Amino acid sequence: MKDGTILVIDDEPDMRRALRVALIAHGYEVTDVRSGEDALHAFQKLAPDLVLLDLNLPGMGGLETCRAIRAVWESAIIVLSVRNSEKEKVDLLDAGADDYIVKPFGIEELLARIRAALRRSASARDLPPMLALGDVEIDLKKRRVRRGDRHIGLKPKEFELLQFLILHMGDIIPHRRLLQAVWGPEYGSEFEYLRVTINRLRKKIEPDPANPKYIVTEPKVGYGFVLPEETRVNYPQA
Repeated sequence: MKDGTILVIDDEPDMRRALRVALIAHGYEVTDVRSGEDALHAFQKLAPDLVLLDLNLPGMGGLETCRAIRAVWESAIIVLSVRNSEKEKVDLLDAGADDYIVKPFGIEELLARIRAALRRSASARDLPPMLALGDVEIDLKKRRVRRGDRHIGLKPKEFELLQFLILHMGDIIPHRRLLQAVWGPEYGSEFEYLRVTINRLRKKIEPDPANPKYIVTEPKVGYGFVLPEETRVNYPQA
């Protein structure tokens, strides 16, 4: 049984070959293409669980490819790049990438990142499809949030953090675990990232952000998601 299907997008034949050999040896089913255009065509048939996306692509660039994939599909996306620009990382994460790895990297690190991304994707499939928090509706399958008739835009990391908290509803999740689950395994002490993202989420979904009723804080421990008794959880009709 395969551990998952992976699409490698890289214009360097040697890199595609090396990744294909290593990933197949670790139980993954692998397809590789050399451009963003080829990737979008491949998606029509493959629907891979995860994408390894190089940024330096001919034709459609890596950022455009990331946006095009995320606009239609929910596959996990890990970006591979020789560039270590913080702005570039932010742009890619905002475009929907799940993780960003700077080349050169070790195969064990890559495998760990792949396992983490696939776990997050699998966990997301277990979520209830719809939550109604007062006048705010969260569509967890379509990754959409609305207040009445108005769309509420959540950045990818904001949505992933909200999704992870909802998945572990009722639990207080330690800061370090939240950082590693949402930002990646190399994170753990960047508490400011977490605090800022939590504050943004509260402003977008809480009726009174200064006195949150859904996203709660356990001082010096972490954050959790709770539902008052009147909150609706909507499941599809059988």
